[in-house]
Amino acid sequence: MPTEILMPALSPTMEEGTLAKWLVKEGDTVASGDILAEIETDKATMEFEAVDEGTIGKIMVAEGTEGVKVNTPIAVLLDDGESAEDIDTAADTPAPEAPRAEAGAKAAPSGGSAAPAPSATAPAAPKGGDGSRIFASPLARRIAADKGLDLSQIKGSGPHGRIVKADVEAAKAETAPAPAASQPGAMPSGPAADAVARMFEGREYEEVKLDGMRRTVAARLTEAKQTIPHFYLRRSVVLDPLLKFRGELNAQLEARGVKLSVNDFIIKACALALQDVPDANAVWAGDRILRLKPSDVAVAVAVEGGLFTPVLKDAHAKTLSALSAEMKDLATRARNRKLAPHEYVGGSMAISNLGMFGIENFDAVINPPHGSILAVGAGVKQPVVGKDGELAVATVMSMTLSVDHRVIDGALGAEYLKAVIGYLEAPMLMLA
Repeated sequence: MPTEILMPALSPTMEEGTLAKWLVKEGDTVASGDILAEIETDKATMEFEAVDEGTIGKIMVAEGTEGVKVNTPIAVLLDDGESAEDIDTAADTPAPEAPRAEAGAKAAPSGGSAAPAPSATAPAAPKGGDGSRIFASPLARRIAADKGLDLSQIKGSGPHGRIVKADVEAAKAETAPAPAASQPGAMPSGPAADAVARMFEGREYEEVKLDGMRRTVAARLTEAKQTIPHFYLRRSVVLDPLLKFRGELNAQLEARGVKLSVNDFIIKACALALQDVPDANAVWAGDRILRLKPSDVAVAVAVEGGLFTPVLKDAHAKTLSALSAEMKDLATRARNRKLAPHEYVGGSMAISNLGMFGIENFDAVINPPHGSILAVGAGVKQPVVGKDGELAVATVMSMTLSVDHRVIDGALGAEYLKAVIGYLEAPMLMLA
C-alpha cells in the first residue's frame, strides 16, 4: 500500500514549516538517506531525508507552501509493484492507527546539524459531538480540512457509513463550524486582517508578509505576556571597576587575538550567580518547577525578521575567553540562520542587552519556559554619591530582571540580582 510521507517536526518547538524546495519529482526512485526536500522552520532551513526506499508517486504539497502543519501528508511513496493508480485506491481504505515516520531530517549545509526529529504520526481520527469516532478516509479528511467542513455533519456513502472523497466534494461549505472567535468563551484575537486594511483605505502602505520566524515570535510573545505573571526588579551597577579590569585583561590577551566585551562579563556574572543562588536556576514546567544544576544561560541575538536565543551551556565553568569565543561563534551563525535546534533550546534564564543601541533601560519579555530574563542597558556617565558622601562621576548601567513569579518570588529574585551585581562590581571574583 502506498505510504504517506509526513511533514516532520525538525525542532522541539516546531508546529509548522515552509516546504521551501523539493529535491525530487514524481516518478523519482529514492533510497534511504536520499534528500527529499528543504524545509524552513521558524529558525533554520533543514534537509529532509528518506528513511525507506521507493518511488515518489505523488507530491501533495507544492514547494514554497508556508504554514504546513507537522504530520501533514506532503507526498506519497510507492513500493515495488505499486503505481499511481494505487494512490486513490489507498486513500479510501482505513488508515493505520499510527503509521511509521517515512522520512528523517538533517540540517542543510547552510543550516548546521540538527537534533534528531521526533517520529511523525498520523493525525488523530475525528470525533463527533458525542465523542464517537467518525470514520473517514485520509483523503476525505484532508479535503474537508481544506474546505473548512465539519465531518460530523457529512453522511458517508462508503462501507458502514464511512465518509469518502465523493461525500466531501459534494458537501456544502455551510456545514463548516462557526469561526472560533464567535463561539462562546472564545478569546478574541483582534481585528481581522481585512478589517484593519479597511481602516487605512486611501493611505499608502506596504504589506509585509509574515515569515515563519516572525509568526512564531508573535505567537510566543503573546503567550508569554498572557500566561506568565511577570514582575520586575531594577538595579544599577557602577561599571568603572569592570571597565578598568576589562582593559587590563584585553591588553594581556591581545597577543592571543582575544577581546572581551562587557557582555562576556555579564554572561559570566549571571552564570556564577545562578550557582550562588541555586533556587533561581529554575524553569516552569506546567505542573512543576525544574531546578537545574548547571548554569545554562541564553543570550538574545537580533537577526533579520526576529531573534535567536542561543544557549551557552555550563557557562559557570568556562573561562571568560572561552565564553567570548563561543558567544561570537553562536551570534555569527545565528545571524546566518545556521544554528541547530539543540543550540537555541534550553537554559534557565536569558540576557537581552540593548546597551549598544543607546537604550538606557527597558523591560524584557520572558522566553518560556525560562524563569527570568535580564534586560541590560547602556553604561552612562552620571553623578553619584560615594560612600564618603562625596559627589563623583561614574559609569552607571541600569539592569532590569523580569521574573516569572510562579518560579521565583520577589526576595529570591532580589537575592539573585544582588549576586549578579556583586560580580560585576568586583570582577576579579569571576576569575576565582
